[in-house]
Amino acid sequence: MASRTEPSGCSGRGGGGAPGILPLPPLLLLLAAAALVPRGDGQNLVTEDVTVVEGEVATISCRVKNSDDSVIQLLNPNRQTIYFKDFRPLKDSRFQLVNFSNSELRVSLTNVSVSDEGRYFCQLYTDPPQEIYTTMTVLVPPRNLVIDIQKDIATEGEEIELNCTAMASRPATTIRWFKGNKELTGKSEVEQWSDMFTVTSQLLLTVGREDDGVPVICLVDHPAVKDLQTQRYLEVIYKPQVRVLQNYPLQGLTREGEPLELTCTAFGKPQPTEVKWLRVDDEMPQHVVVSGSNLLINNLNKTDNGTYRCEASNAVGKSSADYMLFVYDTTATTESAAHDSRAGDEGSIRAVDHAVIGGVVAVVVFAMLCLLIILGRYFARHKGTYFTHEAKGADDAADADTAIINAEGGQNNSEEKKEYFI
Repeated sequence: MASRTEPSGCSGRGGGGAPGILPLPPLLLLLAAAALVPRGDGQNLVTEDVTVVEGEVATISCRVKNSDDSVIQLLNPNRQTIYFKDFRPLKDSRFQLVNFSNSELRVSLTNVSVSDEGRYFCQLYTDPPQEIYTTMTVLVPPRNLVIDIQKDIATEGEEIELNCTAMASRPATTIRWFKGNKELTGKSEVEQWSDMFTVTSQLLLTVGREDDGVPVICLVDHPAVKDLQTQRYLEVIYKPQVRVLQNYPLQGLTREGEPLELTCTAFGKPQPTEVKWLRVDDEMPQHVVVSGSNLLINNLNKTDNGTYRCEASNAVGKSSADYMLFVYDTTATTESAAHDSRAGDEGSIRAVDHAVIGGVVAVVVFAMLCLLIILGRYFARHKGTYFTHEAKGADDAADADTAIINAEGGQNNSEEKKEYFI
């Protein structure tokens, strides 16, 4: 028994909440009904998945590799016909025909929303019909990016909490933290509402005085948005940092009878409200003049020896710096200078003695070398001289016996044998 099947493009509402469709001509109804025959493997159809940011334009393309003038149709995720050839039965005017030919059907969708996401079907009316689908993915950037800081003003050494929230994104965002140019590590939590995600990242930060005025940046990594970030500047208060500077004398010793001038510098946040001088473990001498951050002693003496402390305080706390004073008397200074002079002279004398000794040694060595050279040349000239008068007269003898007799006789008649050997 033959059964009647409703064409795929004739019922329901369009993708993205489209209001409805237009009635199809009878021929189109027959062709649409044929699409319900078990589809082929789509070997002659080509399409690509589409990723689009919410509110932007998506383009869907159905292409035929080897065209035989078969009809191309595009359907939405509800299998409602968007375009049949170059005819749009769906009333949703956001769909517009970009290109139509025997080998391609290309359609654009403007103002894309999350409800438009899903599978879109390309159908080719061959025998048997072929079908292939493309998936549209809709990205939603974070609606808001907010940093919430636990305390607007933090104290040095205190741990504060910062939270950065990226609301209503799709997919979930990745949040990164930076303090200045240095990346920090936070802890993130993800909440899902329907098909949207809200991400909150928590950062715990121990602040120091060097962090005052430094920006803390919350940056979002999301495929739908680039360089989305927000920042808060840290405000850190800290106790004063104190230093004591010696204005006079600029260099050298603090001598008896001479003046001494010290300056105390203190910097903090807030600025120190009080700066004072005191003498550690003793009372301040009466002749010492203190004017704000300056301390002046016009005429130093031995009783001024000791440690002088500058203290500064603000709402955060108190800090101090010490200056140790030792007054030298003039006699000790002169003797020290004379001693240094004598030491210098003795050092010079020692240096001269060493130079003389070195010169004498060099002359002696040179003389010895010259003597050795002369002796060597003399011995070489007289080497190997040897004289003897043995067997004198034996050279003229007729035979050996005669030679011996002549030699003995010649020995008696001649001078004694002489030998020279060197």
